[in-house]
Amino acid sequence: MLNNSQVEYDTIIPNNVSLSSDKKVLKALERWHPGYIDWWKDLGPVGFQDMLVYLRTAINVDKDGWATFDYVKMPEYRWGILLAPQKEGRTIPFGDHIGEPVWQEVPGEYRSMLRRLIVIQGDTEPASIEQQRFLGSTAPSLYDMRNLFQVNVEEGRHLWAMVYLLQKYFGSDGREEANELLKRQSGSEDAPRMLGAFNESTPDWLSFFMFTAFTDRDGKMQLEALAQSGFDPLSRTCRFMLTEEAHHMFVGENGVRRVIKKTCEMMNKAGISNPYDISKIRELGVIDLPTIQKKINL
Repeated sequence: MLNNSQVEYDTIIPNNVSLSSDKKVLKALERWHPGYIDWWKDLGPVGFQDMLVYLRTAINVDKDGWATFDYVKMPEYRWGILLAPQKEGRTIPFGDHIGEPVWQEVPGEYRSMLRRLIVIQGDTEPASIEQQRFLGSTAPSLYDMRNLFQVNVEEGRHLWAMVYLLQKYFGSDGREEANELLKRQSGSEDAPRMLGAFNESTPDWLSFFMFTAFTDRDGKMQLEALAQSGFDPLSRTCRFMLTEEAHHMFVGENGVRRVIKKTCEMMNKAGISNPYDISKIRELGVIDLPTIQKKINL
């Protein structure tokens, strides 16, 4: 396995792809950076832009010690471009090219298809942040608020990961697509996000927990599929994204579990055995089980 674990901090964008020696791509990303910060301030978490938040930041791609924790204002978070280590001798695992060496550059015959896949994946990342931007003000606990913001900043880093691939490997078309990622907006009538699930509202925390438990699970399967790509930079990008994605699913699963547990505890304490006695259950300050089931079904 080749050593790609060292992260450079001598540019505005932490990375392990040697941006300091790739001036063309570095300049393109530096030009994109101010627009990203403007987007984050306009459509990112509302009401908490100037507050210090205790966040995990990826600083390495090794399995051990790959992140650090500290207080940071979210617009000052170091969104890095980090790819999993390159596997020496890796071959394409399936399809027409099975057994051939993986591609380090984009094959011409698959250029449009690969660009489309990367753009769609990239479009989901800012979309979920936009969907969740108002949740901080109704967080049920400080623990939940921190988890929300952790998910948000890491989705932002995943956007950077896709933008790097577009800028590095797809020329002017990639740069144009990268700019469009900041122009679309979740739920917009004029310029909606590309996938329907990312144009729906996330108005409450139960919806957020369901989103991270189920929609992010679907997203994990998508990343797992892209991690098998014969285009090695895409594969390596998604392999490291999966490291962060595990926490996002945990946030959802743990949140749903806690909601159900609290409802059952309060029902037992009040002597309520009928889950459809909704009005009495809601008077206890918890969410009734039929509503939870409805959210799961959605």
